[in-house]
Amino acid sequence: MKEKQLYRVLRNPHGHWVGDGFPVRTLLSYNSGLDEMQSPFLLLDYAGPYDFLPTEKRLGVGEHPHRGFETVTIVYDGEVEHRDSSGAGGKIGKGDVQWMTAAGGLVHEEFHGREFAQRGGRFEIVQLWVNLPAKDKMNPPGYQGILDSDIPVATLANNQGYVRVIAGEFEGKQGSAHTHTPINMWDMRLNAGAALDVVVPEGHSTVLLVLQGQVQVNRSHTVNEAEVGLFEHEGSTIHVESTTDAKILLLTGEPLNEPVVGHGPFVMNTQQEIRQAMQDYQRGKMGRL
Repeated sequence: MKEKQLYRVLRNPHGHWVGDGFPVRTLLSYNSGLDEMQSPFLLLDYAGPYDFLPTEKRLGVGEHPHRGFETVTIVYDGEVEHRDSSGAGGKIGKGDVQWMTAAGGLVHEEFHGREFAQRGGRFEIVQLWVNLPAKDKMNPPGYQGILDSDIPVATLANNQGYVRVIAGEFEGKQGSAHTHTPINMWDMRLNAGAALDVVVPEGHSTVLLVLQGQVQVNRSHTVNEAEVGLFEHEGSTIHVESTTDAKILLLTGEPLNEPVVGHGPFVMNTQQEIRQAMQDYQRGKMGRL
C-alpha cells in the first residue's frame, strides 16, 4: 500500500480568546486557502491546556448562530455545557464528545460546566467544524451527546497504546457518531516507542493533530505538540512513530468537492446563501434561547 505523503505542517503560535472561557489556537480554517486539501473539515480550534482558577462566574461564550455545518467538541479535560434553540443541550466532561448539526440554522451557547468552574482546574478541548454537503445544509438541526463510556476502544498490538473510535471504523471497531459523509475520527494514545502503519482511506483528506508529545510520520517528518499534519489525498497508509508518550487526534474525511463560501458562523455554497443566512438570523428564524 502506498503511503500518504505529508503535504504541510500547520502551526499557530498566536492564540485568542473565544468569549472568556476558551483560550484557542486555530490550526485549520476555511479561510486558509486549503479547502481542496482539508475538505470536509472547515476549522480546527485547540483550546488549552489552560488552568482556570475557581470562580462563580459563567465562563464561555453566549448566544450565537450557526448554519451549514456541524460542530464537534471533544473534551480532554474540564466540562462544557451546551444549550441550543432546537431544545437540545447537556453537559459533557472528560472523554465525552458533543456533535451538533447546525444544518439549516440554530442559536446556541457554550459555557464551562458549573461544577468545574467552581472547583477550577485543567481545561483542554478540541472543536472541529465539519462541512455538510449542499443537499444537507438546510436540514433540521440535530444533536449527539456521546459519552466516553459509549466510545469503542481498539487496543493496539504489542502494548503500543489504544484508539478511541469516535466516528468511522478502526480495526473492526465502529464509532458511535452518525456522520453525513464518510469520516473517521480516531482519538489515539501512543506509548513511547510505538511504531505503526495506520491504514486510511484512499482519496480522503487526512489531518493529524498532536496534542501531547512528538511523532514522526513516514520516517522523515516530525509533528510536535499543537501542530497539524495535513496529508495528500493519494495513498492509504501513514507510518507513525512516537518518540514520547503521545496524544493524537487523527481525522480522515471524503472531500465534498463543492464551493465553500463562509462568513463567520455561516458556511454555505454561495454568497446569496450567506446573505440569506444573515437575514434569517436577524429575523429570528434560527430561534432564540
